[in-house]
Amino acid sequence: MKKTVVLTIFLLIVLMATNVFAVSTTMEIVEDNVCTIKLNDNATFEKKIVESDLTNHEVTLQLKISNDSTISIPTGELMLVIDSSSSMDTVVSDTTTRKDLVLNSANSLVESLLAINNSSLKIGVVTFSTTSEKNDEGYLDTGTIADAQKVCDFTNNVTELQSKISAIEGTGQYTNLDAGLQLAKQSFTSEDNNKYMIVLTDGLPNLAVGYDDLVTYEGLTDVINQTKSTLNSLDGINVITMLTGIDNGEATFRPGTDASYTYGQVIQEVFGSEENPTIGKFYNIDDSEIEKTITEDIFNDLVPIISYLKDISITDFFPQYIVDNFDITYIDGIDFDNVTGEIDEETNSFTIHLKELGPNDTITLRYKLTLKDEFDEEIIGEILDTNEKVDITYTDFDGSEKSQTSDVTPKIKLTAVEDPTPEPEPEPEPEPEPEPEPQPEPQPQPEPDPTVSEDPLPFTGSHMFILGFVIIGTATGFFAYKSRKIR
Repeated sequence: MKKTVVLTIFLLIVLMATNVFAVSTTMEIVEDNVCTIKLNDNATFEKKIVESDLTNHEVTLQLKISNDSTISIPTGELMLVIDSSSSMDTVVSDTTTRKDLVLNSANSLVESLLAINNSSLKIGVVTFSTTSEKNDEGYLDTGTIADAQKVCDFTNNVTELQSKISAIEGTGQYTNLDAGLQLAKQSFTSEDNNKYMIVLTDGLPNLAVGYDDLVTYEGLTDVINQTKSTLNSLDGINVITMLTGIDNGEATFRPGTDASYTYGQVIQEVFGSEENPTIGKFYNIDDSEIEKTITEDIFNDLVPIISYLKDISITDFFPQYIVDNFDITYIDGIDFDNVTGEIDEETNSFTIHLKELGPNDTITLRYKLTLKDEFDEEIIGEILDTNEKVDITYTDFDGSEKSQTSDVTPKIKLTAVEDPTPEPEPEPEPEPEPEPEPQPEPQPQPEPDPTVSEDPLPFTGSHMFILGFVIIGTATGFFAYKSRKIR
């Protein structure tokens, strides 16, 4: 008997379980918002939904950080215009002369530039001072274009360039900068390309083409005006000038009867100032700055500093209901060693660490939110933020440390699916009853069988319950029968 009771209870439980179902839901993207953070003029962070499988309650989000800055490299023709006057032999450090510093730095500049671009950049070299040639009367033929010499025509052969730069020797004690500028200008081709001129000098002009007065104030005025006119004629050429060796701008450069020039005045008249140069860019430096100015400053003028974002940390924060009810899985993107492996339980976040992001670089990370099999039904019908906020810290192009944040996020929603059982159709309107027809005489009825009910047994409950009770009744009778048989 006990077995019969146990079986009956078991079958009832099974029957009840077949009538309990989990809540069915659908997922939809309510707001397909794109989180965009502008890090600077060239770099941007973006977070958005890129894929969705709403049938399986999944959305895929992508984090992307882009550095759209470009590397600008010089192309075309570059002419080095190097002072070779005797003042370049001045010893400035131990046994190192000014010429040593300038020529060695020029060689380094050539090597660095052609290492970046040895296909579409060619470099030539011109020197200037005064000529060693003499006229018919036996005097030096100064104040002419002959005061400048072409050392090397345009080439991208580093070895040839460095050899010829290192071999530059002084040809005279005077400085005909105008001749150097004119010869360099004439050496450029007619090709429609970029043209650069780098002028490296340690003295102020005291001669010019057509002007060889080395004594009078008026003669120097003519040299100043001619040299400045030639500089201004270089419009369309990227000119960078370095002047060194002038320690005292207040000293008298050339005295006159009624007036005189100081070094500072000649510098201003010919080159302008660093803030307002006559043309291009102008460096007025001390001898101790020669190497840095040529190999770093002028190099960076020609090749702008490569723009890197550095020490980047992107932290994505999630609401508690996302962490509790969704699985968060990484799909693809950056090396996962740069991503914290699990959600930080204290902050509900994960963090991406990047050492640097160079020009034209983009890094992405994708992860998927999937609704768990067991979830809190309280979130049904609520609009759910896929994340709470994004924080970014980074070192900008200029080396400054910055941080930004955004709470813009895509939003999703779960909706319960209604019972698909159709509503019962309304009962049709009853038709009017017809007139009663005459009834035949009643016939005698047979006596009723006392073992048969006059009315059918009423049906109650669903078919599942009826089937269940049939199973239970059958099983109970079977076990009762077996019990008696055993006894």
